[in-house]
Amino acid sequence: MKQKILIVGGVAGGASAAAKLRRNSEEDEIIMFEKGPHVSFSNCSLPYHLSGIIDDAEDLVLMNPKLFLKQYRIDARINSQVMTIDRENKTVTVKKTDSGEEYKEAYDKLILSPGASPIVPKFPGLEKVNVFTVRNVVDIDRLNRFVKQMPGKDIAVIGGGFIGIEIAENLQKAGFSITLVEAASQILRPFDDDMVQILHKTLMDHGINLILGDKVDSFEENKVILASGKEIETGAVVMAIGVSPETRLAKEAGLEIGETGAVKVNKHYQTSDPSIYAVGDAVEIYHELTHSPSKLSLAGPALKQARTAADHIHGKNSLNRGYIGSSAIQVFEYNGASTGLNEALIQALQMKINYNIVRIILSDRVGIMPEAAPMHFKLLFEVPTGKILGAQAIGRGDVTKRIDVIASVIKSGGTLEDLKDLELCYAPTFSTAKDIVNYAGYVGSNLLNQEFKQVNVDKVRELVENQELIIDVREPYEYERGHIKGAFNIPLSQLRERTGEIPKDRTVYLHCRTGQRSYNAALALQHLGFQNIVNVAGSFLGLSFYEYYHDKVSGRNPIVTEYNFM
Repeated sequence: MKQKILIVGGVAGGASAAAKLRRNSEEDEIIMFEKGPHVSFSNCSLPYHLSGIIDDAEDLVLMNPKLFLKQYRIDARINSQVMTIDRENKTVTVKKTDSGEEYKEAYDKLILSPGASPIVPKFPGLEKVNVFTVRNVVDIDRLNRFVKQMPGKDIAVIGGGFIGIEIAENLQKAGFSITLVEAASQILRPFDDDMVQILHKTLMDHGINLILGDKVDSFEENKVILASGKEIETGAVVMAIGVSPETRLAKEAGLEIGETGAVKVNKHYQTSDPSIYAVGDAVEIYHELTHSPSKLSLAGPALKQARTAADHIHGKNSLNRGYIGSSAIQVFEYNGASTGLNEALIQALQMKINYNIVRIILSDRVGIMPEAAPMHFKLLFEVPTGKILGAQAIGRGDVTKRIDVIASVIKSGGTLEDLKDLELCYAPTFSTAKDIVNYAGYVGSNLLNQEFKQVNVDKVRELVENQELIIDVREPYEYERGHIKGAFNIPLSQLRERTGEIPKDRTVYLHCRTGQRSYNAALALQHLGFQNIVNVAGSFLGLSFYEYYHDKVSGRNPIVTEYNFM
């Protein structure tokens, strides 16, 4: 039976819903409204126009109304803003933004995909600076044109989420001097504090003035004033502190809003009105691991939601188990990816989960390969079940492959034993024969079985300050290049001959470069009768990254004689 289906908003959710609706039926009349001039564009690629990686802003546009009509027989109307929804009469009022003309359009089914809008608080003096947000092609083109002609090179980016980091990096690559301000104690909340320090250092290394734990108080003429009293000279301000779901239409139509402030939907993405669906950044999703409503501004989930809604309109049901939040980012030469829960989220939500972590650093491919580099990997698992809860990876190589594997295991309810048993692709240029994912399963199982004890790098400063006994099992030449202050050097190659130097009546903390040799040392000592041995997960390499940023910005006394980042 022929239906007339209206879609509010294009881009990921709306355009995908429209295409799937057409694949489900050649009879339906499908009309898509987009209030801007572009109905389908790569919004995740917007920042890369600033550096010239994407040279022409028009290259960001993926489909235009003519192509939608010719290829899909979809009526895509740009510069058309849906103003109101009349649920009783099943009509919407549409305003042509270029002419102001208004008209009504009837529907059988309506899909809302309005997205989310950048948050711009009403700071005092906001009108005294050139403020930009980035949501669409028009926004990024406007920002790019402005900075290219402004007299100075100083730009302030407010917010250290995905958009803020990508904007800052691409503007830096374009030759600008960037100050990045984040009110929280770290950037990129999908990563835990002990992992994200790698990216803090990377931003510093590339000349970005990174200010954490300080927020915007006000603005003066071409100047940002922070709560601490710091003043930042700037010719432009990019606001990237977050987004808010676009719920005006839904609220005014009397649709139910969820506890997160986004549109409430069921598993088919129907709103409280069965004839109206909603997808994308504007909706409230079910988090599969927290078992609670959440908001998730990611393209992948939006595409899946659009497909589910389009199928349900045509009587097809899809399994909706919720989302776990898998994401990735490139920060200059480093790649980062995460999925599922992290420690910060567990603590913030006060989740009653007994968990432990695996923190390992291994080569991302066979070590003799020219491009081999360390990969930092953190895994969270439930105790005592071994169920995988989440993971994070940061390195110069292919971290997304590893986190994609973990995401798949989480979605299937997998455990540490499943990680151990995974049969993954291997060649020296791609990975190691036992991949870091397998290693995470091995280490996690050993921890679960209480075969050894560990402490993470974020606890080492406290150990040093308390004058705990720390033994460095690296070779003497490594120790001389840099070590933890107060640590003793007993190389693994000499350990068995020097056990008499190691006390049995106090806790002994072992470390090496990455934690692998010190793990072997810990097991050897345990077999020799030592019951007081603790391995430092991440070891000296992880510790160097963890301590560096705070040492530099606070001027505190380092706990290492020299850092090691290789």
